[in-house]
Amino acid sequence: MELHEAIRRRTMVRSFSTEPVDPGVVDCLLRAALRSPTAGNTGGTAWVVLEGEAQTARYWEIATDQAWRQANPERFEGMRRAPVVLLAYACPAAYVARYAERDKDDPRLGVAVEGWPVPYWHGDAAFGVMTVLLGAVDAGLGACLLGSFRGEEALAGALHVPDGWVLFASVVLGHPDGDDHRSASLDRPLPAPSERIHRGGW
Repeated sequence: MELHEAIRRRTMVRSFSTEPVDPGVVDCLLRAALRSPTAGNTGGTAWVVLEGEAQTARYWEIATDQAWRQANPERFEGMRRAPVVLLAYACPAAYVARYAERDKDDPRLGVAVEGWPVPYWHGDAAFGVMTVLLGAVDAGLGACLLGSFRGEEALAGALHVPDGWVLFASVVLGHPDGDDHRSASLDRPLPAPSERIHRGGW
């Protein structure tokens, strides 16, 4: 698919069928994500792939709670049917160590996480996630980005994630079932491009 067409067609899908996703397609999406920009060529991002109901059920059990599931029954049922959940992780310490190396040797960034005014590990993780979202469109799949709001430590423990790695976001992936409910957020008008693009200064 042409890039701009994929960007135009990309949307968050929240209702999936149980049809499996070809593991080769998942691998292709993740290998593309690993080709996304990485500050200092650090490579401080990684993915955990959950495939099939037995694995994805653990994610939903830990990353949601009863109150959320009861408040969002249609959304929960639609998303939990997805056969794949991809977890995007980043390691802040890897970036601190990289920027302490001789070719960087930055007196702020190479000392501690707190020295970073803009955490590059967030940017790198976001680049990878966006690559997966666009790749899903190209592969004829649906995807939805979920933030990390609960159960991060329990999830890391259940999945044997090493210390120092933090969950950036999750991507739910699968075949749309055509029963998606339109997000109310889409009714919110966006500022015009002329209000968001400033040439030569603000």
